[in-house]
Amino acid sequence: MKKKLVSVILAASMVATMMAGCGSKAPAANENAGTENGEGTAATTDDAIANLIAATDKTVELTLWCNETDAYQTVIRELVDEFEETYSEVDFNITIGVESEANCKDDVLADVEAAADVFVFPDDQLVDLVNAGALQSIDATYTYDPAKTNAATTVEAATVNGKLYAYPLTASNGYFLFYNKNYLSEEDVASWDNLLAAAEAQGKTVGMEVSGAWYLYGFFAGAGLDMYGNEDGTNTCNWNATDTKYTGADVATAISDICANSAMVNCVNEDAQSFALNGEMIADVNGTWATTAFQEAYGDGYAAAKLPTFTVNGDQVQMGSFAGYKFVGVNAYSKNTGWAMLLAEFITNESSQTKIGIATGEGPSNLVAASSEEIASAPALAALAAQSEYASLQRVGNEYWGPAATLGQLLVEGSYTDVQQILDEAVAGITQAPQ
Repeated sequence: MKKKLVSVILAASMVATMMAGCGSKAPAANENAGTENGEGTAATTDDAIANLIAATDKTVELTLWCNETDAYQTVIRELVDEFEETYSEVDFNITIGVESEANCKDDVLADVEAAADVFVFPDDQLVDLVNAGALQSIDATYTYDPAKTNAATTVEAATVNGKLYAYPLTASNGYFLFYNKNYLSEEDVASWDNLLAAAEAQGKTVGMEVSGAWYLYGFFAGAGLDMYGNEDGTNTCNWNATDTKYTGADVATAISDICANSAMVNCVNEDAQSFALNGEMIADVNGTWATTAFQEAYGDGYAAAKLPTFTVNGDQVQMGSFAGYKFVGVNAYSKNTGWAMLLAEFITNESSQTKIGIATGEGPSNLVAASSEEIASAPALAALAAQSEYASLQRVGNEYWGPAATLGQLLVEGSYTDVQQILDEAVAGITQAPQ
């Protein structure tokens, strides 16, 4: 889209939204754009916003859903306050709600009309939200063009059938290893064998949510086995393969061996942070959202690295991982579409992404924000960048999560007699038709 068409298209998009019966009542941004050299020209950004302000004659009610962590809630509150101050001519009532990103899609689709006007969600939920008609497409913008200011991969991931449906926010929704360098060396954290041996020798522990489907994927992917979603909502998975370089049984046995080590703890994010704070856990597989907690727990020993290698049939195999992004979406049923879009733009612009990155440890998708010294030098983001070489974009059908988590739990507990049988059962569940 050419930037000079922005205001005209914005007006058209708002009208289209109302005509679609979504309940939106947004003002036209610039209905009187002129022409130049045969092309439509937009008025200045200020004109588009001025039109929105002029068309607003009552309190603008908006709800914004974001991550439940204190860091996110605090920085988003600050940004909303800045937004209200920036447009002080308007009376706002903006409510910030607590919403787990993992559950966002399900909670939005449970009742789209009652859901938040603006919400933060992970990229793998985009297609379902678009197919359900829950997202307002970004046919034009007020203050900046997200397709030009953000990393191309994030823009591509936010696009369906050539149309942008969300504002990129972060490019760091993946996992890596936090560790305490007062106890562990770079050599220690390079492999699971060395890592667990070093922790065991010091009476310490290492954490990872092996029973979590998101994390379990890294072992099988690293060994070259496939698991990905198809356009019809099904999954392709060969984790039970018997004719590959590393068979599914080889990988599953390697996972069970890791989990059988006395220093290994299968735990969720919150428990890992607690164990680290009490001095027990000196390394954990986690993501950027846990940065603040591990900085506090490890102090001057705080460090991060890509995921370790693990032993499969005597070989050292580099773990893979899921990679992903976080987006900000605007509800297609918002009663204040124009203001919802402007708010979404505001909390995803360069300045806001920088503030969110500093507050939460997550990596901005905005190219300028991501390259700032304060963010680019962060250990967690450096580790994530190192792991990205081995990461795959998360694109899976819904039937993956339950069976994969069950498989992970069985491997953690070692509660099986036939490894091939549990792999066959897991793959049958993962690849079944959507329920």
